[in-house]
Formats: sequence, structure tokens, C-alpha cells
Amino acid sequence: MLKRTSISSINKKLRDNSNWNILDIGCGYTANKYANTVADVQDLSNFYKNKKFIRITNKRLPFRDNEFDFVITSHVIEHVEDFQFFIREIERISKQGYIELPTRLGDNIVFENLKDHIWWFKYDDELNSLIVSKKNKILEPFVSVSTAKTLESIFRESLIIEIYWKDKVDFRLDDDLELKSMVKINFITLIKKYFSKKIRRLLRKKKS
Repeated sequence: MLKRTSISSINKKLRDNSNWNILDIGCGYTANKYANTVADVQDLSNFYKNKKFIRITNKRLPFRDNEFDFVITSHVIEHVEDFQFFIREIERISKQGYIELPTRLGDNIVFENLKDHIWWFKYDDELNSLIVSKKNKILEPFVSVSTAKTLESIFRESLIIEIYWKDKVDFRLDDDLELKSMVKINFITLIKKYFSKKIRRLLRKKKS
């Protein structure tokens, strides 16, 4: 079961269940404050001295079945080569969790996403399912990660997909999302054309 959520709603759930065993996987340097176990492919044990840190070295996650009450995967799945196996693994180690992903727009506009993002995502609100395809670049990126974080505070719903899942992460592969025939758009050129058109309309109005 999947449904849209927000990180504020998830944090409230975690705060209200302080006895839960909570894992943040692929946390980097920004693990959720309510997670008591954190895991990453990097060795961040010195950074997370107040949490239990586990380094991930294999495809199979180093945890027992149903070891956790809740698992957080924030901006992780788009990087994972075998995402289907990864999803089965998080379903194995917990019965519920939070997934955060970039929208297709959010993925396209950030410079740093060019190198290491493999998958593209769309959320089907009618079927409550995640639609997955190989990533496609439609826009030329024009912002850094730090700038994107600032934009997220205003346009979060346009840039981020936030999902609560329970028992199963419903998804389907859809190669049509790759849009292979589309021409890559330069965002700055698009903006220039937009304002150029606006200016021409204003000038025509003044002449008339």
C-alpha cells in the first residue's frame, strides 16, 4: 500500500512512536533525527557517534527480516542499479516506511543529478502506485543541489515525491516515460523565448 505524505507528517508519526526501531538507509550526512540506526555505503561511523551506524557493502542489506519498525529511504532509489531488488529488501526488513524521490522536473534541473541518477519516477494518484522508467534528460540542468534545496522550501510538491508505504511498495515499469524522441530543452532559452513573446505582445498593444 502506498499513499502520498509529507516529511512533517512522517516526523510526527516517528515522534509519537519513540519506542520504534527506525532505520535511515542511504542517509549521507543528513539522517533523520528520529532514526536510531543509520546505514550508508560510505563509512560515516565517526559522523554518527550518537547513532548505530552500519556500512552497506553488499547488494543484500545486512539486516534481519522485519528487524525495523520503520525504514526511511530518502533520495536513494534513483541511484540504485537494481532498484527492484532494493525495494524487495526494504520490504523484507520492515513492514512500513517513507520514500522520498525527485520528481521528473526536480531530477532534470539539478547539475549534480546528471552523473549518478539512473531512474525516473512518477506517482500514479489513481492507482496509488509508483511508475518507474530509465531516466531521461529533457531539460538542461541549471541549478545546484544547494539552490534546489532552497527551491524545495517553496515548490516542494513540484520537485519532490513523498510516499508512505505499508506492507508493499507498489510500482510498475513503464518505458514510455523515457520519452526518447523528445528534444532536450535549454531552460534559459525557454525563459528568454517566453519573455520575448510577452514583450512583443506588449509592444503590439501599445501600437494599436
